[in-house]
Amino acid sequence: MKIILTGNKGFIGKNIETELIKQGHEVIGFDTLSENGCTVEEIIKVMDKDSVIFHQGAITDTLYPDNVAMMEYNYEFSRKLFDAAFDRGLKVVYASSAACYGNNISETPTNIYGWSKYCAEQYGLSLYKDSALQFIALRYYNVFGPGEEQKGKMSSVAYQAMKRGKMVLFPGEPKRDFVYVRDVVSANLYALYDNNIKTGYYDVGSGVASTFENVCENLDILFSYTTTDTIPDGYQFYTKSNKDKWLCGWKPEYDLKTALQEYKEYFLENVYV
Repeated sequence: MKIILTGNKGFIGKNIETELIKQGHEVIGFDTLSENGCTVEEIIKVMDKDSVIFHQGAITDTLYPDNVAMMEYNYEFSRKLFDAAFDRGLKVVYASSAACYGNNISETPTNIYGWSKYCAEQYGLSLYKDSALQFIALRYYNVFGPGEEQKGKMSSVAYQAMKRGKMVLFPGEPKRDFVYVRDVVSANLYALYDNNIKTGYYDVGSGVASTFENVCENLDILFSYTTTDTIPDGYQFYTKSNKDKWLCGWKPEYDLKTALQEYKEYFLENVYV
């Protein structure tokens, strides 16, 4: 199968590309965020009737200072790509985000990143809703795992803990749905192969809300606490994917402990210096 994959140099995109190639697919990857990043027009040139679009590329820095650039890339670029795919009758698997939910599953994003992903997702859903074609938006939760070392300050707490050897946490035990990147890849592949999935958005998470303390303890990393006045406004204290909103028939293979054990082995072999 011919897969057109944006963001193939990124953390999740690279993991998806590796698995797609392993399974024998033809993958045409586009690095959309580098200095010489591609345009939608360049992607359109390689589209044909047998293509499937995996749109993973995005500005993922939730604190990115340029709101205009955030919307231009995450929304406007996506809108043009979805229009081109729809006009050619192509299936789209889109990397959305749990940030679309905002705080406590409120359905209201709390930052420009969340809004940029939400607007793109909703545009794609509205475009495809009356069509037999599939537009599948996957709302990723807190993804961690091999390959994220390039993310810098946006890397997971697991990576930062292993890299620093200790962590300073916010008080109050905020909880997150930490999902291993291999499970995110499996959700994308499931969306690719199942032609009966209805157009819509679906949660991709572990289904468990764990504390940052849980992560550190599983990694044998010491932690301490900062003060409450350092907690940013609008900070999320709780995220958890809804199992009823997972892709029907899909479920994650890794629990937090197993995933962290595997990730730690990878880190010690490939990252630690």
